[in-house]
Amino acid sequence: MPPLPIVYHPDYVTPLPDQHRFPMPKFRLLYAYLQQRGIAQPAATFRPEPADPALLQQVHSPDYVRAYLTGTLDPKAQRRIGLPWSPGLVTRTCTAVGGTVLTAQLALKYGIACNTAGGTHHAFPDYGSGFCIFNDLAIAARTLLNGGTVQKVLILDLDVHQGDGTAWIFRDEPRVFTFSMHCEANFPGKKQVSDRDIPLPIGLGDQDYLHILKREFPPLLAQVQPDLVLYDAGVDVHGGDRLGKLALTDSGIYQRDRLVLHHCRQGGYPIATVIGGGYAPDIHALVARHALLHRAAHSEFNARVSNHNIS
Repeated sequence: MPPLPIVYHPDYVTPLPDQHRFPMPKFRLLYAYLQQRGIAQPAATFRPEPADPALLQQVHSPDYVRAYLTGTLDPKAQRRIGLPWSPGLVTRTCTAVGGTVLTAQLALKYGIACNTAGGTHHAFPDYGSGFCIFNDLAIAARTLLNGGTVQKVLILDLDVHQGDGTAWIFRDEPRVFTFSMHCEANFPGKKQVSDRDIPLPIGLGDQDYLHILKREFPPLLAQVQPDLVLYDAGVDVHGGDRLGKLALTDSGIYQRDRLVLHHCRQGGYPIATVIGGGYAPDIHALVARHALLHRAAHSEFNARVSNHNIS
């Protein structure tokens, strides 16, 4: 049985100042965790190339791309991102964007593919925000649309924070449907208008969350009939997350991911996943939480392959 396609690069990690609240080591630890459990295998691990300026400029303005890549971004704009600039962070950022583009391409080939980074949905064409520099989801969608590989993309954003940059980028793009299900009283303060927004109350737990998702997602797939689903599976919906305000458990997150992946597999919709946000103080618990996505994808991928072999 072929292994699940997973995208990873050691450059997904670069040093940050001590005590910085962005958990940079989680990307390396996540891949190691998946290796230890046989989910990530060398034969099906794909290393991306860093996104070049032309790829980034499909979504972002040339001036912004140039300023960030060269370290000449205005200090106020840099503070808005929340990550201190360094050459290593430039490499890390461009590699993660390239990773999401590659994950999307692999999903079209294999049905399911998973990045071990990605989900920088707060980045707008002219600026970054909320730890997001370039919008990998938007760049992946635009790359495949511009190349004629797909005609319709669904961006399913289940991070606890609204995918505001993604919503704004595609506000006038009928070929991309943006769906964001997020905590209503959380960052960003000013929400944008997705094609479908589901604001959730503070403290919502597993049962109610999954009820809403079951009600909304299957009909949405049937309505949009996308050639590709880009899935931002943020785990900052967890009750123990520092930046969350919802109350899902590990079990609820796993059920969420299985639900999404199962309906995509059942309907024959290719799905590319990114890990999105997660800011739990215990980094090992956080890594295990992010890995729930890959465990769910592993199960659905194997079910897909088994069904294909039977038929």
